[in-house]
Amino acid sequence: MGRRKKIVQECERLMDTPENIRNIAIAAHVDHGKTTLSDNLLAGAGMISQDTAGEQLAMDTKEDEQERGITIDAANVSMTHEYGDTNHLINLIDTPGHVDFGGDVTRAMRAVDGALVVVDAVEGAMPQTETVLRQALREGVKPALFINKVDRLISELQEGPQEMQERLMSVIADVNELIRGMAENMEDIPEDWTVSVEDGTVGFGSALYKWGVSMPSMQRTGMDFGDIMELEQNDKRDELHERTPLSDVVLDMVCEHFPNPVDAQPRRVPRIWRGDADSELADTMRMVNEDGEVVFMVTDISMDPHAGEIATGRVFSGTLEKGQELYVSGTAGKNRIQSVGLFMGSEREEVDRVPAGNIASVTGLRDAIAGSTVSSVEMTPFESIEHISEPVITKSVEAQNMDDLPKLIETLQQVAKEDPTIQIEINEDTGEHLISGQGELHLEVITQRIRDNQGIPVITGEPIVVFREQPQESSREVEGQSPNRHNKFYLTVEPMDQEIVDAIQLGEVSMDMPELERREALQEAGMDKDTSQNVEDIHRTNILIDDTKGIQHLNETMELVLEGLQEALDDGPLAAEPVQGSLFRLHDAKLHEDTIHRGPAQVIPAVRDAVHRALIDGEVRLLEPIQDVRIDVPSEHMGAASGEIQGRRGRVDDMYQEGDLMVVEGIAPVEEMIGFSSDIRSATEGRASWNTENAGFRVLVDNLQREKIMEIRERKGMKLELPQSIDYF
Repeated sequence: MGRRKKIVQECERLMDTPENIRNIAIAAHVDHGKTTLSDNLLAGAGMISQDTAGEQLAMDTKEDEQERGITIDAANVSMTHEYGDTNHLINLIDTPGHVDFGGDVTRAMRAVDGALVVVDAVEGAMPQTETVLRQALREGVKPALFINKVDRLISELQEGPQEMQERLMSVIADVNELIRGMAENMEDIPEDWTVSVEDGTVGFGSALYKWGVSMPSMQRTGMDFGDIMELEQNDKRDELHERTPLSDVVLDMVCEHFPNPVDAQPRRVPRIWRGDADSELADTMRMVNEDGEVVFMVTDISMDPHAGEIATGRVFSGTLEKGQELYVSGTAGKNRIQSVGLFMGSEREEVDRVPAGNIASVTGLRDAIAGSTVSSVEMTPFESIEHISEPVITKSVEAQNMDDLPKLIETLQQVAKEDPTIQIEINEDTGEHLISGQGELHLEVITQRIRDNQGIPVITGEPIVVFREQPQESSREVEGQSPNRHNKFYLTVEPMDQEIVDAIQLGEVSMDMPELERREALQEAGMDKDTSQNVEDIHRTNILIDDTKGIQHLNETMELVLEGLQEALDDGPLAAEPVQGSLFRLHDAKLHEDTIHRGPAQVIPAVRDAVHRALIDGEVRLLEPIQDVRIDVPSEHMGAASGEIQGRRGRVDDMYQEGDLMVVEGIAPVEEMIGFSSDIRSATEGRASWNTENAGFRVLVDNLQREKIMEIRERKGMKLELPQSIDYF
């Protein structure tokens, strides 16, 4: 019997004791060593050879991940580890570190209870470290810390014991400061979640050379930092690995300090599910009851050339078995499960059943998308998974041969299903297909996969940046009139407070919530009481308030009003870009007695007209997406690096020394950052490392407004004259 088969059998045996299960994710900034660490853990569990661990990158299962040397898709693996005479089942997800693939991290956090955050000892906590910690804590996932690349402090930086200790303590302090800042508003976290060496929630080591230590492991093996430095300096790394193998240290830490599903689910379920807390279903989820109704949350969809579409996710209650017919939230009818399995890195092993508390992969759920709730009874679905950043860059994709068009459309729809942070727009009129994603690399990877995996030759256009429109001040009351002149709507608009916009973006306020809860959330974000009681609709980050009193027929017409509003907000008046952060008030409406005269053809244009007039009266402006930029560079190239930011309409906010490098921090428009990587390399002779992170939108400067609006209108084939009432540019 093969080694893998044995491991699968052992996993199956352990699935039924949720106390001994740990569901964990490994998360970090790009290139801090997550996948190399995962290799060590797989080797420790006997799944890959010790010799190739660290070079094999077994969790980077796709060819393009191996070529680029970065993780693009989150990868799952189940393994076993003996700790304290008890065998534990560990379901691990290796997540990407690059900011463009942050959506995978957010989705992975929904499936796990613990996050091992990896930080590079030399670079310390970086912007993406902060992001992954925020993603973990927002989902109620407990963090632990592993400081990687400690060997570099000894061999490259030649640090003595004192300097080394100071550097490591400062990394721990930075991470704890981030955790404290994020966890202070979380009432459901009972204990202190900061990490400490004494408690054993911090590990140190080198994933590349396969050794690691923590306070408990030092006590067990009698090794201290003096021994480690001596062995490392004398190149006795193999001996170091034998005496204190990394996989044991990390997996012991996972078994001891991360919560099992029985501890975690009672805390996590109320955080991610807004159903009736007193129902039987809530009980079975809290108790991790494998005999209860099935509740399965899909966190990832992937394609397998043989098995078709595979849905991976967390089983919160019940037991998944082949042949079950289950409901998928948001779709009619049921889907039948064709097979149930566990992921072993790139391979999927079929099993008979997967009970509550585990991470499973299922085929046959054709209607599921990442974020679906799958259950044996109809139920309130889980909260949607909120992604921190939204798409800011777009490319057009066309098939080279017209015959490939149907296949291309099918592939694009599949891409949108697999990755919810990608938006696909298929424009029937122009025959153009637009893909919007988190950054240049994100779109490059997607288009490369369409070419290589699907064999469809495609032509991609230049990257286009997504703009937004927003009013800058409160408008007067404006009138929108229907084509037959029998219906009139009276609206005003005002810019909304940023705090309310943030609350909507983070999913703290939505129309799916019970009204009372939504009202409280809006008031907490700063909306006054009367306004929060009259919220009629939230579309993107815009709100419609119904301030009318007793207007006949308005109730039955409201659906059309909302349709008109949404249509107008998707295509703003300046350049048909989406409108954001606006608060509309409907003050009055005059409606025709006869239903036939207030149908869609009359109401929708009237509302659309009123919305656009109000926006123009509120001096609507174009907003452009911006990015935070951080460049680490030797001091002699600092001028060139800051010049690169300033030359792109950006601004430098801070410059400081960190170790032997200078750090330049600033912000710059996304549009100007296209092609940044090759320019910064040539400006600094290839010695800079940099990181960008989306930082929302800001108003485009007035002297560029008209030029940019005309450019977008021309690209979209719109008329080049702006409405006469726009006279403020």
